[in-house]
Amino acid sequence: MDDPLWIETHAPSLADIPQEDVRERLRDAVDEPVNLVLHGPVGVGKTAAVRALADAAHESENDLVELNVKDFFGMTKKEIANDPRFEHFITPKRKRNSSKADLINYVLKESASYPPVSGDYTTVLLDNAESIREDFQQALRRVMEQHHEATQFVIATRQPTKLIPPIRSRCFPVSVRAPTADETVGVLHDIVEAEEVAYEDDGLEYVAGYAAGNLRKAVTAAQATHEAEGEVTMDAAYETLQDVGLDDEITGMLDDAEAGDFTDARSTLDDLLVDEGLDGTEVLDEILRVGRSRYAGDDLAELHELAGDVDVMLAEGNSDRVQLGRMLAELGR
Repeated sequence: MDDPLWIETHAPSLADIPQEDVRERLRDAVDEPVNLVLHGPVGVGKTAAVRALADAAHESENDLVELNVKDFFGMTKKEIANDPRFEHFITPKRKRNSSKADLINYVLKESASYPPVSGDYTTVLLDNAESIREDFQQALRRVMEQHHEATQFVIATRQPTKLIPPIRSRCFPVSVRAPTADETVGVLHDIVEAEEVAYEDDGLEYVAGYAAGNLRKAVTAAQATHEAEGEVTMDAAYETLQDVGLDDEITGMLDDAEAGDFTDARSTLDDLLVDEGLDGTEVLDEILRVGRSRYAGDDLAELHELAGDVDVMLAEGNSDRVQLGRMLAELGR
């Protein structure tokens, strides 16, 4: 999509969060800030809800510090040291003498110790937190203890059971369920009205059904329908969404992996995980779907064996990017 993404330009305020129970719990956290664990399926609005909470609680957007754990823990030591978000407080000496684990712990500590620009506290969002190894969780626990007076920690995850008990005990749990079809239609209605897009109610209902509780997918699908057909009606959505697929991206990624062009393959993987908003399991399903028409015999059996190993690692909360990247490297061999 060339136009600004609706999922970004129409990010919800606290009052716009479609799940009423989540709205009420986060309103309480504005008045009495506490550490939170927001947990729920992919695409249901966990990150958007935290941003809405921070917008309501802070006068300055700089008082929200975001760390996408899935990407952060998959970075190399060099990537962490040279990241624009961190390089201003990572000295050359620390770059040389620190291990990757030391740098990660240091970044967590520094991010939590930022003095608030306005108000009394800073909010630190740790997104996709199921990817945090237990030893780093222990370091995070100590950071939470040291900076509890001036820092609110909000942890967003699909798998709260992957968090160690000392962290869970320091956070108030907020379950973010998938929105109902009616709630999704309500969000889409507000967006198409604001965008002055021609639509019909059954078109919005079709898109909501297509997304099956994934709010991010619903908004992206509505925008794709509008850009393709100029409207969001039943016929327009059907014509657009039945053709929406990732065959070209997946095929190109596999071509690059087999050719040994791992930089290009991983770049496409990042696009799928970040820009398309897929989680690791969804990308793995797409690889298998394309692979069944691409490979045969021993090659197909090997693909399924690799996929089985990756699926187990993803279920255990390991980094989507790291595990899928490893699979691409194996395909290249």
